[in-house]
Amino acid sequence: MNIQHYIDLFSGCGGLALGLHNAGWKGLFAVEKSKDAFSTLKHNLIDNNSNFDWPDWLPKQNHDINNIIEEHEEKLKLLRGKISLIAGGPPCQGFSMAGRRREKDDRNKLIDSYIKFIELVQPEVLFFENVKGFTIGFKKGNERGEAYSVYVVKKLRELGYNIHGKIVDFSEYGVPQKRQRYILVGMKNGESKEFFEAITQNRAKFFKSKNLEKDTTSLNDAISDLLQSNGTKESPDTKNFQAGVYANATSSYQKLMRQNRPLTNQIADSHRFAKHKVETVEKFQYILDNGIANKNISDDIKEKYSMKKRTVVPLCKISATPTLTTLPDDYIHYCEPRILTVREYARIQSFPDSYEFKGGYTTGGERRKVDVPRYTQIGNAIPPLFAEQAGIVLKDMI
Repeated sequence: MNIQHYIDLFSGCGGLALGLHNAGWKGLFAVEKSKDAFSTLKHNLIDNNSNFDWPDWLPKQNHDINNIIEEHEEKLKLLRGKISLIAGGPPCQGFSMAGRRREKDDRNKLIDSYIKFIELVQPEVLFFENVKGFTIGFKKGNERGEAYSVYVVKKLRELGYNIHGKIVDFSEYGVPQKRQRYILVGMKNGESKEFFEAITQNRAKFFKSKNLEKDTTSLNDAISDLLQSNGTKESPDTKNFQAGVYANATSSYQKLMRQNRPLTNQIADSHRFAKHKVETVEKFQYILDNGIANKNISDDIKEKYSMKKRTVVPLCKISATPTLTTLPDDYIHYCEPRILTVREYARIQSFPDSYEFKGGYTTGGERRKVDVPRYTQIGNAIPPLFAEQAGIVLKDMI
């Protein structure tokens, strides 16, 4: 059987790579600038899973895509005809409707780096992911400019790719999160539009293969076995913090997420609870008792607790969550007066419990410009459960 290799650009902590690995793909290498995010990918998919046939000319470490293009242009050209897929999309913060959305954000320039990389390697297929805001032009006075998605499609067509892009809601693919993302597929030979038809048609078969009993996964289905009320023990990776112990799995999704984890581990990886002040717990409990799930809290509650934060959302037990941001204090657990743990974040993004996260839990101040802590790694990731379904379809199309 021929091994089909892919390169993962802007790979983050490895959500897309994990999904592609589970779909039967073999990585050549991954490009990720953040040391923290790359350490998570390296631990799970290079050191412990041999998912990559890493080339000798590239050190196994975090890299800036521009440095690779500048230093290894000829090596990249030699990969032509050997790479079936380039997957991944540039960082989305500059385009996100949830963020400050700045056209002059330096990260937006990585679009051109991405296109240059494609031009050098010329893979058979492209799989590109970005936020919904990528398809909306930036405001210039009373008008909007051209969306970056239009620019990317035009440039990739000039390179000879058949291109089709679409907004996809990951909650329709078993992920317990209403996360809408722009997915673009490009093919050298073939109709890229067929990807979106096939991934929709394959859902029932995929869910059955994973023993998932429902088409959609609620927050309760995802994390009810991780409640703080189940009991706590000292956090294995952070002194003076408590971590949660497992309860019995009560849903098919929980059973899927708990596969392949060390059975001796009573505590899930990265399931450390925040140390809230007494007044914070009281405030969260009041919001849970008086708030409306999955809705921004009322002005009355904000006034009562002198809250300045723009959005704090009490989550709903019986539905998928809104899109997870990289800031955990944007959300309150559906039945406990606290923020979500890193592991709960990971469950909502469909990372299995066997996937271990590296780096700090949170960061602040000036370090925000450098550090990519665990919450941020997960908030920026592509859900592996969707990535696996995409990987299966892309393999079939080739």
